[in-house]
Formats: sequence, C-alpha cells, structure tokens
Amino acid sequence: MSALETLYGYLPCVKVPRGGEKIYKDECIYCYDTPESEGGLFVCLKSYMGLCHLHVQKFYEKFPENPIYLHLKRTKIEISGAAGGGETDDPPAKKPTRLAIGVEGGFDVSEEGRYEIQEEISIVVMPGYESFPYPSIEDTPVQIQLAIEGILKSSGADKQSAVEAWDGEVRQVSKHADKLEQLDNGVKVPPKGWKCSRCDLVENLWMNLTDGSIACGRRYFDGSGGNNHAVDQFRETGFPLAVKLGTITPTGADVYSYDEDEMVEDPHLARHLQHFGINMMSMEKTDKTMTELEIDINQRVGEWATIQESDKQLKPMYGPGYTGMKNMGNSCYLNSVMQVIFTLPDFRKRFFEDYDLILNRAPEEAPNDFTTQMAKVGYGLLSGTFSNPPEEEMAAAAAAPPAKKVQNGITPRMFKTLIGKGHTEFSTNRQQDAQEFFLHLINIIDRHSRGTFNPTVSLKYMAEERIQCVQSGKVRYKQRSDYLLSLPVPVELADNREELVVYETRKREKESKGEKMDPKDLVRAKLSLQTCLDSWAEPESIQDFYSSALQARSVANKTTRFATFPNYLMVHLKKFTIGEDWVPKKLDVSMSIPDEFDLEHLRGKGIQQGEEELPEGEEPPMEEPAGAGAGATAAAATGQSKAQGDANISL
Repeated sequence: MSALETLYGYLPCVKVPRGGEKIYKDECIYCYDTPESEGGLFVCLKSYMGLCHLHVQKFYEKFPENPIYLHLKRTKIEISGAAGGGETDDPPAKKPTRLAIGVEGGFDVSEEGRYEIQEEISIVVMPGYESFPYPSIEDTPVQIQLAIEGILKSSGADKQSAVEAWDGEVRQVSKHADKLEQLDNGVKVPPKGWKCSRCDLVENLWMNLTDGSIACGRRYFDGSGGNNHAVDQFRETGFPLAVKLGTITPTGADVYSYDEDEMVEDPHLARHLQHFGINMMSMEKTDKTMTELEIDINQRVGEWATIQESDKQLKPMYGPGYTGMKNMGNSCYLNSVMQVIFTLPDFRKRFFEDYDLILNRAPEEAPNDFTTQMAKVGYGLLSGTFSNPPEEEMAAAAAAPPAKKVQNGITPRMFKTLIGKGHTEFSTNRQQDAQEFFLHLINIIDRHSRGTFNPTVSLKYMAEERIQCVQSGKVRYKQRSDYLLSLPVPVELADNREELVVYETRKREKESKGEKMDPKDLVRAKLSLQTCLDSWAEPESIQDFYSSALQARSVANKTTRFATFPNYLMVHLKKFTIGEDWVPKKLDVSMSIPDEFDLEHLRGKGIQQGEEELPEGEEPPMEEPAGAGAGATAAAATGQSKAQGDANISL
C-alpha cells in the first residue's frame, strides 16, 4: 500500500482546527519533554494532545481512536558568540526601560537571536511508528494538510492559557478621575523648586490633585524614599489622587490612588494639573518614575547578588530531587511551595511513586485533570529526567566554567494554568503570597483525594484554644483543624537589639540631613525560630469579650496549644507588620532555625480539674436597628450567624 493510500485510510481520525481549540504542541501532557527533546513531540491530529516518545504509545493504547500524529523535532544550534562566550558583532543587550517581561523595552528572557532552529516535521501512524516526511509526500490529503497547517500556525495551548508577557506598567483608569474634586483654594504650584510641606525633603515629592499640597512619598524598605507625608495627607483629608512631581511630561506622569492603593491612569491629568497652574505641555522630566525605580531594584546587584552567591563558583547539582523550576513571571510563590511539598514522603508517594498508575487512569483531556498534572510536576522534580548535566560537561568535566553549566529544569505552565483556573488571583501573572497559595493547593489536593490516599493528612493538626474570662475565671476550650502554623516575628526581642538601636539612630540622623545609609551598612534583626514560637505561645488579651458567665462585656485571655501534632509541621513566618505610622511594612530579619526542637511543652491538655466552663449557647443580646421590624431583625441574626460560622472555618 502506498503512503498516500495509507494516509487516506486515517482521514476519519483527523480533525481540522477551526480556531479556539487548545493545541498542546509545546510540551508533553504527561511530562516536560518538548519538540527539542531527543524524541521530539507527537501532536494528535484529532485531540491535539502532545505526547513525548515515551508516552505516545501508552496514549494510543488507551485511546486507540487517536492513531495519527504530527511529529515535531527541533534542534537548537547556538550561534557563535551569541551566548557571550566568543566575539560577536551583535550590539550589547539593551537596558530595560519597562517593568515587564517579554515585551518591547522589558526584561528580555527569550533566546531569540542566540540559536538557529532546525525543524523536522513528519506524519506518524501508530502503533508501528510508521513515518511519512512532511511536506515531501506528493498529494498529501487536503484534510491532513489543513490539520497540520492549523496546528503549526496556532499559538499553542500554553500561550493561550497563560500570558507569557508580564507587564508591570499596565494601569487601570482611576475610579476617581472623572469626578475628582478640586478645591478653589488659590494654590498655584511652580514648575520647579518644590519641597515637602511637612519636612525638608526635595525629592520623591507628590502633589495632591484635590488641594495642591506637596508632600514626600513613602519610606522604602531600605530606609530610602520619603517620610510618608503624602500618605499622612490622604489619611487626614481622604483626597485620593496624587501626581509625582518631576515625572510630568507632555505625554503623562506617575499618578497614585491612595484609596485604590495602586498606580493608576488619569485621562484628565492635563486639566487637573492646569487647575494648580501647571502646564503639562511645558514640563520636563526631572525625577525617576516609579517604574524606573522598580527596574533599578530588579537590576541591583548588592543584596540580591549576596543572596544568589554570585561572587562564588557554585557547583551545579543534577539528578533526582535536584531539579529546578523556571520562573514564569512572578511564579516564585508557586515554585517555592511545590519544591517544599515534594520533599515530603506522603506527597512523593501519592504523586510520584504512583505516577504510572495515575497516568493509566488519566482522562484523554489530561491537561485539565488535577491529579495528572500534580503527578507530572512530581515526576519532573523527582525523576531526575530533567536535571541532567549538559552534554559538554559529560564529555569533558572542565569544558566550561561552572556558571555556564546549568540544568534545563521544568516550567510547570500547564499546572499553573490549571491550579489558577477560576481563582481571581492565581489565574493572573501578578505577584502572590506563598502562604495563600499553599492553603489553596492543600484545599484542592484534599478535594481530589477523597476515597484514596490523602497526603494532606500528614500536615493536618488540631489546635486547642483556651479562653478564660478574667473576671469570672471560667474557661472555654475549642479545637480547630489547621495545616499551617503562622508565627509572629517579634523584632523587639531580637538578639542584637543594641546593635539595631545604634543603626536606627544613625539612619535617622542621616535622613534628617537628607542623606541615605549605605546598603552595605544594613543591620538586620537576628532572631531564632524558638523566639517566634515562644511569642506565639504567650497569652493573648481579648478586649471587649462577651462573657456568657457574666452576661456582659469583659476581658479574656486566650492561649493556643497543639491538641494533636502533624507528621510534618508547616511553619509560616508573618513577614509583614504594622509600623508606628500604621503603614504595613515588610520585615527584613535574619532567622536562625535549629535542626531539632521540642514542642511537647506546647501540647494541649484540655479542661483541667478545678476549672469551670463558660456556659454554652448564650450570645449577647442583639440591638434592633431603629425603625426595623421583625424581618430586619431576622435578617441581621442570619447575617451574624453566617459571619460567625465563616470565622471558624479553617483549611
């Protein structure tokens, strides 16, 4: 039978893309092999699933209605000098001008221009891997041609599901812009020579667009910036919008909404500035924009270089358990959590040791199956398949400097798309909190482990809360389940308190003179994890506590202990605190963590002999709103009941 006759026999198994379908042509749905891997990638011409050489046979055996595939094989050939190791006539890399990844002017993470790509395309028929080169076959059936061209021209499911270009400069129009109140107070602002109205700072100045007042901006985490006077102005007046002086040009300026707590667009900025005598068309830029400041932080070597140990020759690690994860644009929260949980035996057992079993049970639409994608991440991290030494290193151990020897790692984009599906935060490319993501992940794993081995049980513990009414002495014990122990970070108990006081004094003295501390002189608070644990165990005073014993408001003390201990205790350090000026700030501390510590003294003991319990089932009397009837009272009671119930829910 000729090749043409063979292909005609498979036309019922070929579907032409019509647009909008997800085509998995960039990566295997079961592992992290790509068209650049040794065996290439096989894309089903009917379901559009992408399979590596190892998994295509298994997929066909499970779904025999999918016998014909497009085989993509790409080879990257490094262009001489493009990687920086040899001479090249290429211009130096451009300095970023936008706080973005993958867009014009942003941080360039692509490999474009560094490699020449050679691509081989063929049609493969299973089960015998019968191959037909494409487009060499004369008179390839039109339906197959259309299917192949549709696949090749598509952007791929990864790019459809996740925006690869992260742009930190995309701003929304402020809700206050259209109807912004501007006071007729006679204030006229000169085009230069500005100074904070509350201190002597002449940099990082913001003009309120309602009253024209000028105040300095926020103090940054390293002590630079302003004295928070623009924030104080908003708190006192409620006037929401401010423009950063020195960034005003005919094309725009930095505008911040304190009410919306983000940088915004003001489409009426020229008119709002004119109200205070500022002609936007004649202004020139004299200060860094917030974008430029953030880019400087991202490029700064100082402390970041220290964290990365960039001044040392590090030896790369390869093999099972030493696989890295690539950042997909603000995905460090996801990468960190996944690396941690796959160090735990129960998660390894569920999603790695049972990998083959999970794949055998996987549905055809595996990219949408949570258990399959968790197993894929586990296989990627633990198998060692994607953590192999470069070929040149295997050929000659000293062939390249250590800095050039890096592993491929994995890019869990398929998993990120699925885990974030339907979630307002994790479905975006914005920065997220690792603690929140961890609890979100645990909740989903628990939901998909019903009736089977559940690894989250190894993290679950019961917390015992003891509340004692100070006046009556009576107590109440409650238990709640949790998966994460959140500990305070009591900076005031730092081991180097005296050194911190000296540093803070020097910093204030320099700031009063308009000077800045050298980042190299930074002094961090030094604490131990035991100190944080002891602080957590201290009694907490509850003011305005309703005592059912007194039938009145009182004060109570609450202590928390472990009713049960988990097999593995996940600890979360509360890195944010509220400063004396009520502005949230991120703590910068050095934490010492012992290899072992004993928690037995924190075990809860339940109600003790001689203790008397607070009466149950009695709530404070509700005050009926003025003019409200029985219906309103019932609605209020229902609302209160739900709020109280929600407050007790814990993942």
